[in-house]
Amino acid sequence: MPLDSQEPITFTYTFVFENGDRRTVQVTLDPKTLDVVRPPQQGEPPRWAAMAPCQCPTCPLKSAERPTCPAAINLGDILTAFVGHRSEEKTDISIETPVRTYVKRTSLQQGITSLIGIYMVGSGCPVLGKLKPMVRYHLPFATLEETQYRALSMYLLAQYLLSRRGQKPDWKLHSLVQMYKDIQLVNEHILTRLSAIDKQDPSVNALVILEALSYAIAFSVDKEMLDEIEVLFRAYFERPA
Repeated sequence: MPLDSQEPITFTYTFVFENGDRRTVQVTLDPKTLDVVRPPQQGEPPRWAAMAPCQCPTCPLKSAERPTCPAAINLGDILTAFVGHRSEEKTDISIETPVRTYVKRTSLQQGITSLIGIYMVGSGCPVLGKLKPMVRYHLPFATLEETQYRALSMYLLAQYLLSRRGQKPDWKLHSLVQMYKDIQLVNEHILTRLSAIDKQDPSVNALVILEALSYAIAFSVDKEMLDEIEVLFRAYFERPA
């Protein structure tokens, strides 16, 4: 799908359980903002989604103007979609994206982890919003190594675009670690909200995986990691004979 397309971006997740039960969750993104398109809020928002008293310390939003946490309120649909199923339950999962379909047999929580990532990044949360380029090119079931590579690539491209705008780029990656620490903090606070509802909910366990991924990225951007990645780019360093 071209970047200038006005068509909504849709991801369709289908979960087929061993007992024959089937659940389908369709996520649609606005092509301009990459925010999740959700129906208007019906009734009062749940108490656990209130901005206070669980607002992240780095959140720039004001609770007087935004009474609910955007990342939390976006997870409401997921919390009701998998009631009665266990996190470790084996599931056949297919994910249809605008360009291809991914299929994998894995645990339910692995599939929900991928789904939650879209809902949270596309929620309007200003901290998680920096990951929108990765959601635009969504890669379900990504490994830690793939996520690290994509995060580095996205961040460095962002620095180049900043330099094109006359702003100071962070070529030394100093702020990348802090960015992921802030993301980890959001995951921790969302986890606190969900844990207060049901500690056995598979969505809670899926969020634990997201938190672990953000932690791993924040504390793995070091010289050793960059040296490992540098090997992949050997062809760029070799001089023609």
